[in-house]
Amino acid sequence: MLAYLRVSTAKQADSGAGLQAQRSALQAEADRQGWDLEYVEDAGYSAKDLNRPALTGALARLNAREVDVLLVAKLARLSRSVHDLSGLVKGATRRGWSVVCLDVGVDTSTPNGKFMATVTAGIAELERELIGQRTRDALAAKKAAGVRLGRPPVLPGSVVRRIVEEPEAGRSWQTIADGLTADGVPTARGGATWTFSSARAVYRSQAAAGLTASQF
Repeated sequence: MLAYLRVSTAKQADSGAGLQAQRSALQAEADRQGWDLEYVEDAGYSAKDLNRPALTGALARLNAREVDVLLVAKLARLSRSVHDLSGLVKGATRRGWSVVCLDVGVDTSTPNGKFMATVTAGIAELERELIGQRTRDALAAKKAAGVRLGRPPVLPGSVVRRIVEEPEAGRSWQTIADGLTADGVPTARGGATWTFSSARAVYRSQAAAGLTASQF
């Protein structure tokens, strides 16, 4: 039996907390059921599709009938897409293997299990789409109300004014960046070294907002 683990971000992968929680849940169930598990994991991969190295390898082995069960702690660790999950379950049925998911008690070797896997994925997909729509609506409302969106400025006005003014005086971005670095001016992220691209990005952000040097 293959036990599949996944976390989405590099930070989660580095901490190991998410993977360990999944492993603990899977192993506890395996101990209760007397299952022999082989773990495979994708660390730092999202569930937007099934194109993940460890999962691809696991599916190849399942389709070749080297093993006959894919075990996951949570359905979302496997897929968040109704389309992908439905295709996976149909393929598993044709080839004679099954998916067992602990959090929703799904076993696709049964008709009820196949149905519940698809329904659960559908609910999760709908929830994500509703959250996305609410977020877009809220941002649109703020924009319509004249609220400036994005990360709040972290550079002093004098620095922004300097970056806006110097190109107008004919200085190149590299010259501007070198001058800021030489003067010990921290970057927007607190770094010590400016580059032509970081200086230009500040200028462009102000230009996009319709601001001029006189407004700082």
